[in-house]
Amino acid sequence: MHKYVPALLAAATFFVSAAASAQQMPALTAEDYARAERFLSYNTQALVDHSAGQPNWLAGDRFWYRVLTAQGSEFILVDPARKTRTAAFDQAKLAAALSTATGKTYEASRLPFRTLTFSPDEKTISFAASDKSWKYDVANGQLSPDSAPAAKPDPNAENEIESPDGKLAAYIKDYNLWVRDTKTNQTTQLTTDGTKDYGYATDNAGWTTSDKPVLRWSPDSRKIATFRQDQRNVGDMYLVTTNVGHPTLKSWKYPLPGDKDIATIERVIVEVNSPKVVRFQMAPDPHRGSLSDDISSSGTFDDVDWSADGRELAFVSTSRDHKEEKIRVADAATGAVRDVFSETVPTQYESGQNAINWRYLPKSKEVIWYSERDNWGQLYLYDAGSGKVKNQITKGNFVVTRLLKVDEKKRQLYFLADGREAGNPYFTHLYRIGLDGKNLTLLTPEAGNHQVMLAPSGRYFVDTYSQPDKPGVTVLRGTDGKLISTLEKTDISRLTATGWKAPTPITVKAQDGQIDLYGLMFTPTNLDPNKKYPIINYIYPGPQGGGVGSWSFASARGDHQALAELGFVVVVIEGSCNPLRSKSYHDACYGNMAENTLSDQVTGMRQLAQKYPYIDLNRAGIWGHSGGGYATAAAMFRYPDFFKVGISESGNHENRNYEDDWAERYIGLMKTNADGTTSYDNQANAAFAKNLKGKLMLAHGLMDNNVPPYNTMLVVEALTKANKSYDLVVFPNAQHGYGAYSPYMMRRRWDYFVQNLADTQPPHDYEMKPHPDPRNAVQ
Repeated sequence: MHKYVPALLAAATFFVSAAASAQQMPALTAEDYARAERFLSYNTQALVDHSAGQPNWLAGDRFWYRVLTAQGSEFILVDPARKTRTAAFDQAKLAAALSTATGKTYEASRLPFRTLTFSPDEKTISFAASDKSWKYDVANGQLSPDSAPAAKPDPNAENEIESPDGKLAAYIKDYNLWVRDTKTNQTTQLTTDGTKDYGYATDNAGWTTSDKPVLRWSPDSRKIATFRQDQRNVGDMYLVTTNVGHPTLKSWKYPLPGDKDIATIERVIVEVNSPKVVRFQMAPDPHRGSLSDDISSSGTFDDVDWSADGRELAFVSTSRDHKEEKIRVADAATGAVRDVFSETVPTQYESGQNAINWRYLPKSKEVIWYSERDNWGQLYLYDAGSGKVKNQITKGNFVVTRLLKVDEKKRQLYFLADGREAGNPYFTHLYRIGLDGKNLTLLTPEAGNHQVMLAPSGRYFVDTYSQPDKPGVTVLRGTDGKLISTLEKTDISRLTATGWKAPTPITVKAQDGQIDLYGLMFTPTNLDPNKKYPIINYIYPGPQGGGVGSWSFASARGDHQALAELGFVVVVIEGSCNPLRSKSYHDACYGNMAENTLSDQVTGMRQLAQKYPYIDLNRAGIWGHSGGGYATAAAMFRYPDFFKVGISESGNHENRNYEDDWAERYIGLMKTNADGTTSYDNQANAAFAKNLKGKLMLAHGLMDNNVPPYNTMLVVEALTKANKSYDLVVFPNAQHGYGAYSPYMMRRRWDYFVQNLADTQPPHDYEMKPHPDPRNAVQ
């Protein structure tokens, strides 16, 4: 036994030393975390006042909106013609009447509802409170229970699409299309031959599915444009629940890049009054859209445009690889299809940013078409008969993001665009221009990002403009550009009184040393410029979106500022490969998603460290979710000497295991090389896992039907085989965004960076406590 004593003594000495070292490590307390938590949106947003809510339009261009104040909320009524902004009703009288009627006590500024309905004559409002429906006479202040029998909600209502006249609601039953009379509830079957995986209007893009039909009603409510989706030979994806007893298997059609068979759509028009299916005289189209990787990403059937009389349907067919677009017009009565023109691009075509920007103008036999053929997203006018370009409508080094309105009578259109005005190229402005490309007019002159809502009549618009570091102002303008009134000015005085500060807008050069990159930097509110702070890069490499998100003012952006409060500098840099700039900028990662803007991120962070000496570039971290999770692991494997700590959440690490459309759009169709490898192989993170040097945490929800968890498990397997240490967090029954477990993931993220990047001990099992803004409480 004696010969083992030295070993035991050595072990004891080691553990004593380790314990002493742990005791000497700086520590953050629960109070430190609580202070950081105060910078999350559920705490900051409640301190922002006078941000106008969405306008709710009434007859005669009048509208009402709800605005939050320091005391609670106010309902405002605006009359553009009279240039008035008044209280929508006497809130004190209503509160008193409601208190009397219910026996509860209500305050004028804390009414227990957030929405209401004006009667057609605007003399009464209807709302729900205290489990009842009420009517309130605006003029005399009389409150009464709503005597009209409440319509029983149809159990399938959320999976129905109402006709324009509101008389019918279309839905799917047993893979066929049906309609329900909204008054009598009588149902009519419109199609009869739909079967499993070969049904009508079915919604399945692989990464997103629903029971709601994908269709577009004709303006006269007599026809429905939809399709029969054929996914009979498409491969399946599987997930299983975690529970006591037998797990539940979830199985659905989920095509992958390179699969021989993908989902296709056979386009049809369904006549409603006397049910009849008119099949288009053309081959099936790939399940593709010109806007994104789903044919209903805008919330309806994308890439279809009815003529006003319902006789024609214009539509766009997108090739499997998104390189060819064909605009076509179908005869709604016969199904005959006429090709108008096509556009082919070397990489991938998109019809706009967040909106489809082509329009069919049957009266003048023209088509407004969106194209990036001159390296910028612009609008063109085509002759719908000859298929020839009549003229380019918009032109310049800027990007049209959304076509809002076409005034065919005046031959003018209204559109949103980024990058035309000096300054931040991501700021959006509203413009008007003639269809002939003349008389371009800026309608929102103020610097900043403009969020515009047009009146249904097209005579007015509400505009809220702001910047990431400047709170918003909401104004009312006529579409002639004239300012009618200022409705609200966002007040952040209560917020700034807590010590809050806005992020710092930053500009750095791209990896090529030429292109300006824009982003935001978050530093501790108690920043000591004489200290050194680890830097954390939050990344979302797109290419369908960026890391900053909206460039409008926000009281919090995720947990960036909260994380900074724990002793970090947090940066978000919009690298090349992301949208809203030139076509060449956006295509920088085409065919090689593994680039992930990482060279831009590293170059940008180095420039920031030179400008701000308090940044410690030797302690660089990175994290992201989904595409950002993919980029984070790639950063840790491809830049192992630069990034020391990474947190990769729900990453699509293996695009051969992610849905077909996204990868085939941005990488191209899978090609097999002579040696048996494919064009996708070198973009898989698992192949480079052996390069890991730093600390990496992987996280995934095991019921993720967007990015299946096997993406992360392949990286786990590769790390294990390479004998690399890693950390893994799984959420057994969570989907892509973790849902109720998001606060837990946030706390684990804080702990991981605090411990491994800042060499500081986090508090034990701190619990986040999200809560709603009390001003939005309903009773």
